[in-house]
Amino acid sequence: MKKLVIFIVMVVSLIVPFLTAQQNNNMVRINGGTFTMGSPANEAGRVSTEVQRQVTISAFWMGKYEVTQKEYQEIMGVNRSTFKGDNLPVENVTWFDAVEYCNKRSQKEGLTPVYTITGRTPTSGYPITAATVTANWNANGYRLPTEAEWEYACRAGTTTPFNTGNNILTSQANYNGNYPYNNNAKGENRGKTTPVGNFAANAWGLHDMHGNVQEWCWDLFGTYATGAQTNPRGAASGSYRMLRGGRWDYPARSLRSAVRDSNYSGYYYYEDWDELWDEYWDDYGVIGFRVVRL
Repeated sequence: MKKLVIFIVMVVSLIVPFLTAQQNNNMVRINGGTFTMGSPANEAGRVSTEVQRQVTISAFWMGKYEVTQKEYQEIMGVNRSTFKGDNLPVENVTWFDAVEYCNKRSQKEGLTPVYTITGRTPTSGYPITAATVTANWNANGYRLPTEAEWEYACRAGTTTPFNTGNNILTSQANYNGNYPYNNNAKGENRGKTTPVGNFAANAWGLHDMHGNVQEWCWDLFGTYATGAQTNPRGAASGSYRMLRGGRWDYPARSLRSAVRDSNYSGYYYYEDWDELWDEYWDDYGVIGFRVVRL
């Protein structure tokens, strides 16, 4: 009996730190599977780039939340976000900033970085507005999700416009409630980001997959390849990187699981731009990201 107790204590002492580490890292295991990516022709708000196809995804870990300003500051030493708050999602980050964050966090945690970054502009400091980036898909470090991984995780087994069903309320996500989905009732327009995890998670434990800030993905923008795909990684060339999830100032239709958006890799909000283009453009505090890893 004494030996059994000692054995149990030893097993628990090994398991508990592992579980605690997973909890501290706020990562959720996403099991692999096959799903229909894109939207059906009769989905309200659908656009032509959302052509449906069968996609198979391998298992991976995904951040339960969008990367927070506190997490970003601890790794990068800067925080250019418009809406300040430790538990608010970081925003005003370029795609290049996001991949460098992934590498630096990987190194800090003793993991193998996924990305090789060369030709960085500027050579030091932030934001990074240009670089050449290649990926080692077998590395165990942090990286951005592919567009297919993102949609698979967002849907969490659903086939409806949102992972909340055929409609989404402002009590379920942060978006401009003045523009509800498919003529449903209006809701709240908060006009800013909200703390990560402020709304209920989807069925797979992920928060804010709809709304709050848009999230950078790995893929270059392009039309979907036809036919069934396994772990697709986007177009072979291009200048624009994919964005997913919608944001706090978007109408509900732009939060749908299948919605595709993009921006150039070096895009970030610069305060003077808003002064120059105020009549036409009010695009600040809107782009962040979340991380995945093997």
